Amino acid sequence: MSDPSEPRFGFVNYAETLNGRLAMLGILVGLSTELLTGQGILGQIGFG
Repeated sequence: MSDPSEPRFGFVNYAETLNGRLAMLGILVGLSTELLTGQGILGQIGFG
């Protein structure tokens, strides 16, 4: 685990790990909605 006294903002390991996990979650949600609807992400928001 990380040290509780370490800052959680800026370019620190905790923030970078959280950003990576959120990016992976976003990609998973995007691919899942593409499979369920048959439209790309741009098509779903009206640009396609």
